Amino acid sequence: MTVQSPSDWPILIVSVIGAILVVEVARRILSRAGLKWALARHLVEHCTWPAFAVAAVAAFNVVFGPGMFGDTQQDRSLGGTVDQVLGLLTIASVTWLIVQASYALTDVVLDRLVLVQGEGNRRARRIRTQIGLVRRVAAAVIIVIALGAMLFSFPQVRALGAGLLASAGIAGAVVGIAAQPTLGNMLAGLQLAFSDALRLDDVVVVNNEWGRIEELTLTYVVLRLWDERRLVLPVSYFTQNPFENWTKHGSQVVAVVYLRVDWSVPVAKLRDELHRYIQGNPLWDQKDWTLQVTDVQKNGLIELRALMSAADSPSAWDLKCDVREHLVTYIRENYPDALPRFRVDLPDEGRPAATWSTVTSPDGGSGARS
Repeated sequence: MTVQSPSDWPILIVSVIGAILVVEVARRILSRAGLKWALARHLVEHCTWPAFAVAAVAAFNVVFGPGMFGDTQQDRSLGGTVDQVLGLLTIASVTWLIVQASYALTDVVLDRLVLVQGEGNRRARRIRTQIGLVRRVAAAVIIVIALGAMLFSFPQVRALGAGLLASAGIAGAVVGIAAQPTLGNMLAGLQLAFSDALRLDDVVVVNNEWGRIEELTLTYVVLRLWDERRLVLPVSYFTQNPFENWTKHGSQVVAVVYLRVDWSVPVAKLRDELHRYIQGNPLWDQKDWTLQVTDVQKNGLIELRALMSAADSPSAWDLKCDVREHLVTYIRENYPDALPRFRVDLPDEGRPAATWSTVTSPDGGSGARS
């Protein structure tokens, strides 16, 4: 029996369709189970097309089994070519399915870690970072093994194996030198993940740019900046250069507001007003706050520093802006004499020296009075 006759092709078509229908039935069952079972949902999302590919290749292998081709030299040659192609497709499709299934399994854990808040958030982000990098390494290793298996399925490559092994030292040195930057970044990525120096969603300052770690791969890090820009840096940058990590020991961030005002400002009343305001602001996490006089500047103004804690950096930024706006409005409306003023003595002939003060309002306007 050979598949060269037209009557044999319906067998192949029926086999492929039957295999695909089996996968489709399994997909529908898992889709319904996915409403209550997270793993089933992720298997459907990741493994549908790889499973179709494996089913189709398996059907081809069944149809084009031993004895499906004739005994002539031409038939044997055709059969060998078909077997070679089917072997390559089988390795490729099975590798695709294994990689996607591993992603589906790890996604179940990652989904649960995303929901962790509060004190466990830092540990959850560390585990998410490590799982993301480990599964990328595992996928790379699986793909390399699959490529090796595909290459060694060719008799010519197997025949060259002894010669290649003899020169493996020289080839390895050449490849190592050429791939040094890439390998360095990969090792740096693993170092960052398992040393807990950097995690997904960490708030960092790099080159005076404030942002959040959006993606951490084996070769590069994507930093989402506050204005929605993306700063892409090699992983090795974070092992060779200093950077600020605001969430190294937790997600809680302290918001800081500085005010430069006149000496006449009533600090105690301003402190009470700050406490009253942040108690009604949902962005404050009800933990830490203070208002202190931190400096007397050379221009004659005093510096007030207000500190308020927030659950995370976005909340801290919004809370800082709200508090600054409220305090500026409160001082302007209730204590206008405490607005920033720069005093200058202007001596005049025939008249005693007069003291002038320039009043600068928070919105940038100014005026002079004696």
